[in-house]
Amino acid sequence: MSLSNQVAVITGGGRGIGLACARLLARDGAAVVLATPEDEERTTALEEFHDAGHRALGTATDVTSESDLSRMVGETLDHFGRIDILVNNAGIIGPTAELQNVQRHEWEAVMAVNVTGMYLACRAVLPHMISRAGGRIINIASAAGQIGFPLRSPYAASKWAAIGLTKTLAIESAEHGILVNAVCPGPIDGPRMDAIIEAKAQLTGESSDAVRLRLAEDTLLGRLIPAEHIAEMVAFLASNRADSITGQTLDVNAGYRV
Repeated sequence: MSLSNQVAVITGGGRGIGLACARLLARDGAAVVLATPEDEERTTALEEFHDAGHRALGTATDVTSESDLSRMVGETLDHFGRIDILVNNAGIIGPTAELQNVQRHEWEAVMAVNVTGMYLACRAVLPHMISRAGGRIINIASAAGQIGFPLRSPYAASKWAAIGLTKTLAIESAEHGILVNAVCPGPIDGPRMDAIIEAKAQLTGESSDAVRLRLAEDTLLGRLIPAEHIAEMVAFLASNRADSITGQTLDVNAGYRV
């Protein structure tokens, strides 16, 4: 799936799913832009890409900041001249608690990044994609945006919103040749899931191992999912093999709670 001469912006591209996506898109030939506010993660990732001979740019980008996103678009166009792919990956996990115990500031923090940040990033790149009559927007949603997800109401609500945004934007953008899809991961193996498991264990009084085991057992494959498997779907959607796919939510969830 060659992405030669393509330029991909990945929000939250310094770690986890975002970094896995950036690595695979770069391997497939794309220039990658790591749009993330974490300086150390961004610097480390850029060194990796440059050492491997990949074209890469890092921008200090908080997706809740319109000025940051405007600057990111400007820097990308100055450096590479185009934006072909936007991977909206930036997100926060929010609290693990029953709804009545979720504080308003916690709720609003999740919505600000996971929903408003996605909207702002789309809005920032759309004028350029429209002017070029093409592009791909790939939004990282979640299985939590498709099912009831106890103790995780702000996160689940934000991911339902991400799917709604995806489907609506796909309709609006089709006439401009822009394809918009969402990828819905199941439980991803890594530090973020470790934090969720630990928080749930503390809340329920179970051991972390018991919570992790039950999470794995809720998938048909009996395991958590490597971030690289999400990246494979993102790379497919970014490629010309997905030229007739838009407005869709594609699950990469190991059969989670089917």
